[in-house]
Amino acid sequence: MADVSDYIPISSVKLPAGTDDLVSSVLQSGQIAQGPMVQRLEREFAEFIGVRHVIAVSSGTAALLAALKAVGLDPGSEVITSPFTFGATLNTALATGATVRFADISEEDFAMRPDAVEDIIGSGTKVILPVHLFGQSADMTAIEAIANDTGTTIIEDAAQSLGATFHGRPVGTWGIGCFSLYATKNITSGEGGLVSTNDDRVEGFIRSFRNHGMTSNYEFECVGTNLRLTDVQAAVCLPQLPEYPRLLAVRKRNAEYLNKGLEGIQGLVIPYELKGRRHVWHQYTVLVTHHSKLSRDELAQRLREQGVGCGIYYPKLVFDHPCYRNDPRVIGIDAPVARSVSERCLSLPVHPNLSEAQLHRIVQAVSSLMTN
Repeated sequence: MADVSDYIPISSVKLPAGTDDLVSSVLQSGQIAQGPMVQRLEREFAEFIGVRHVIAVSSGTAALLAALKAVGLDPGSEVITSPFTFGATLNTALATGATVRFADISEEDFAMRPDAVEDIIGSGTKVILPVHLFGQSADMTAIEAIANDTGTTIIEDAAQSLGATFHGRPVGTWGIGCFSLYATKNITSGEGGLVSTNDDRVEGFIRSFRNHGMTSNYEFECVGTNLRLTDVQAAVCLPQLPEYPRLLAVRKRNAEYLNKGLEGIQGLVIPYELKGRRHVWHQYTVLVTHHSKLSRDELAQRLREQGVGCGIYYPKLVFDHPCYRNDPRVIGIDAPVARSVSERCLSLPVHPNLSEAQLHRIVQAVSSLMTN
């Protein structure tokens, strides 16, 4: 077992200079709940993403819930999403009372395939909910065309893909965008989320919904809840924004280093930035084939023993968990590609705090285990 001090983590957070001062200014101001710092975060993120409105909320899950509520989902409405995703995608749709159907994915981008969406979309479908996984966009031109043809709304689960683009257009601008600021994300406030929209009605609803449904003190316009972000959290996040383009360049450089070192290893499929897309490399996710010397789980265990952190996202399709099996609103499918990916995917460190020596160690560890 490797020395703990020499362990390479799957993710690492180092906050930029100026964070302490900005957080301290909030603490000294006496305004630590939602206030001017949250407003500043919303304004600067709207400029970065290129939308009219950004609404800050308490988590990426809260962003999804607020977006789904904003489009008026109710029992009988259907949402189509990916089976290869975190539980929050499914949980928030079920929280509205909607029924959820699933479209199988592509191995190339880990996102649901437009043709699979077309196969299951019906008169009850109200929302198409693509998940931009690991830092790369789904095929949004095709998904947008389906939405336009069927009169459905796009809600994007972009929790892992802030800054990713599809043919130059950022994720979060194809529909209602939902981003996460969780501790392991490319930009973080510890906990937090953002909703992006160009729709004034959606913006107004979510601002009310996140504040118990109030438009002003004790004036309730809808059944809402508390999804507010604090000014302290906003202050943690804001100094990272000017640094983000540089950090994305480092993530890309790290991914290219890994690709160069791991390309051609038998039994290993490495990820690529697909043509016309900008990958922000939230995760560097390989696929271990059935012809590999080691299984995915064996490789993960051996890497950890050698001090290389790794992650398995996600070991089960989301609807395979016992709590969903008997829910009539969860319409599972065979999903052969997603099921195969869930059994073979492994994420390696790609975060911007890796040294060249650590990148070399990752490459050497994987290469040695897969070839010797």
